Order: sequence, then structure tokens, then C-alpha cells
Amino acid sequence: MTDAQSTDRAPQSAGLSITATTSDGIHVVTLVGEIDHHTAGTLRQALDITASGAFRIVADMRQVTFMDSSGINILISAHHAATTAGGWLRLAAPTAAVLRTLHIVGIDQVIDCLPTLPDALAL
Repeated sequence: MTDAQSTDRAPQSAGLSITATTSDGIHVVTLVGEIDHHTAGTLRQALDITASGAFRIVADMRQVTFMDSSGINILISAHHAATTAGGWLRLAAPTAAVLRTLHIVGIDQVIDCLPTLPDALAL
């Protein structure tokens, strides 16, 4: 794996900040804060494959403290868009609270959830 090739700042909202980088052709979106209906637009834009042109995406979730159904819906849509385009979406290092939400609704059975960012990049 090489170091990040480029870094872009995605739009920020009050409760969520996003940094986007590219590593070995994989779009890595690092999320910090809360994902809810107030920040959903920011997340949707960051995971939009038509805007980024990236079909292989890793969402680094190790600093996400909360996620509600808005985030679940966006992850499902992003996963569907990526797989339809021949790519994938992987979730890296979701916190215990977020992982519990993912598990309750069964998203962890649909979208790969890996314990670390290197694991998500290596598959």
C-alpha cells in the first residue's frame, strides 16, 4: 500500500467533518463526528461515486460517535451504487456504538465491516 496520493476536504457540517484521500486507487473517506439527519447531506455527497469517480470506497468510521437511520440509508445507497458500477464500499473500524447499530439492522451482513483501515484497504 502506498501513502495517500491526494487529499481533499469534503464539505463540512456542524456535527460531521470529512476528509477524502486516495490510496492505491481506493477512495478513503475519513469521518469524524455524528451522522444524523442534520449531517446526512454531507455524508451523501462524500460517498457519491458520480462526483468522485471512485467505485472502490472505504469509509473510515473510527471517529464516528453516533449514527442514526439517515446514515444507514446513505450507506445502503452508496453500497448499491458502488456495486452496480463494479466496485465496493467497505466500512473500516466502526466504533462500538456504530457497530451495534450496523449489527441491529443487519448492514454488517451486507457491507464489509473491517476492524482496521489497513484491513479494509487490503481486501
